[in-house]
Amino acid sequence: MLDKAPGLLLSDDLVFASRISGTARGLGFEVITLRSAAELLDRAGEQSPPCVIVDLANPGLKVAELVRHFRACEEPPFIVGYGSHVDAASLRAARDAGCDLVLPRSKFVQDLPTALPQWFGEKPGGQASR
Repeated sequence: MLDKAPGLLLSDDLVFASRISGTARGLGFEVITLRSAAELLDRAGEQSPPCVIVDLANPGLKVAELVRHFRACEEPPFIVGYGSHVDAASLRAARDAGCDLVLPRSKFVQDLPTALPQWFGEKPGGQASR
């Protein structure tokens, strides 16, 4: 496992969140699930996460405010937003807000095993890039 803080996941879908954290664990990373933006920001204040993964369907989410907060950090995390392909407005709002990567849920699931190490700042070949 990288000698880094865990990644953070904002999602209230606990079944899907366990799938993400299980995939991360299998790759040697830790992802902690938080159910609200307030919990996410509190946890991020304890130790800067290398990546933040945001379920764009999270109730009450103000993605622009969340991204703005993380962009102001000394070491901004890599921010990934994912959501339903039929909710084009949420996907567009996340892109406009400045997420590093925005994916429909199906593409997120497909790419997760290969992309997660990069989201944690690891270069191909297992070297840390941050």
